[in-house]
Amino acid sequence: MKKTSLIAAIAFVASNLTAQITNKPGSQYQFEEITAINKTEIKDQCRTGTCWSYSTLSFLESELIREGKGDHDLSEMFVARNAYLEKAITYLRMNGKHQFDEGGEGHDIPFIIEKYGIVPEEVYTGLLHGKKRHNHAQLVSVLSSMVGSFKSTKEGELGPEWKDAINGVLDAYLGAIPESFEYRGKTYTPKSFAASLELDMDDYAVVTSFTHHPFYKPFTIEVPDNWAMQTALNVPLDEMMEVIQYSLKKGYSVAWATDVSEKGFSFRNALAIVPQHDSMIREKGKDNRLFNNAGSEKVGNAFNQPYPEKTITQELRQASFDNQTTTDDHGMHIVGMYKESKTSTPFFHVKNSWGTKNPAKGYLFASDSYLRYKTISVMVNKKGIPKSIQKKLGL
Repeated sequence: MKKTSLIAAIAFVASNLTAQITNKPGSQYQFEEITAINKTEIKDQCRTGTCWSYSTLSFLESELIREGKGDHDLSEMFVARNAYLEKAITYLRMNGKHQFDEGGEGHDIPFIIEKYGIVPEEVYTGLLHGKKRHNHAQLVSVLSSMVGSFKSTKEGELGPEWKDAINGVLDAYLGAIPESFEYRGKTYTPKSFAASLELDMDDYAVVTSFTHHPFYKPFTIEVPDNWAMQTALNVPLDEMMEVIQYSLKKGYSVAWATDVSEKGFSFRNALAIVPQHDSMIREKGKDNRLFNNAGSEKVGNAFNQPYPEKTITQELRQASFDNQTTTDDHGMHIVGMYKESKTSTPFFHVKNSWGTKNPAKGYLFASDSYLRYKTISVMVNKKGIPKSIQKKLGL
């Protein structure tokens, strides 16, 4: 064989070798990369219910990288701080008949950025008095007591000073918002910095799939954390999955709101699956709401080697939402798609916000069945929606 032919043959073989990774040491799962999106580093939301801020800002950070605008670390606590005030406003407008808590939805981030702007993490960490880790338990307890007392104010006696009181507590626990700041040699306000990023919040859409509302129409998903009562676009299940896969293949990542209370979700094992038989997984505690993942374990062969998963239909998905076995637990960021080499099952590469102390260093692999079954909604760039579906939605 001629030298040039040998080199060409080697190059051909090398180009067709697909790198494989697994969920954890010793596992028989082997994932072949289909597509991967550039992303920023894993973070840790610690003892807070602010996953929605972490996951969606991670999504926007990937958008900035994709658009050639650099690597930015945006402040999750700037968003959360402003959201606490907005939640209080909504709570009191609803006379206390509404959610006031740490949770939120991905679409809250465009809402906050448009109203308040955004700042880098180095400008606003939300950590005071030498603290290294976030914990909002006391903050939320104080705020909840305050808005509860404001709700009880006699008719006509709720003056404007209550907002100053809320802001005072937020300043004390998270820090005052800077009117201006220096960043990479330039001076900004939160709004001018948001403008400098040139992210158009109208470029993004939230997509879901439920049958209790008509398809191809927007509706407000009835989950407690949807305090802003914004809408999602409703499509059939197969089309929701088509949106997710199409987005990823076109280079757009996906912000994912989902249920992590299932036996098949295990951060420790870096997997989210729906085995055909529940007996294949045994629970020893939970590893979902414990954000540092301490003292919890799920065990079973399904985390060590691929087994058949349940076939998820639109009806099964809807029934689970209606009987509340599917709940709005957590937000994460889908940054790639893989194929399990033995079964050819699609798996999605998910960036979490629980730190890096799992076998996949903060990531996990979620199966196609898991997304079909347990997705509450996804946020995508509208360009990541196939044109045929855009047309049906009137986009």
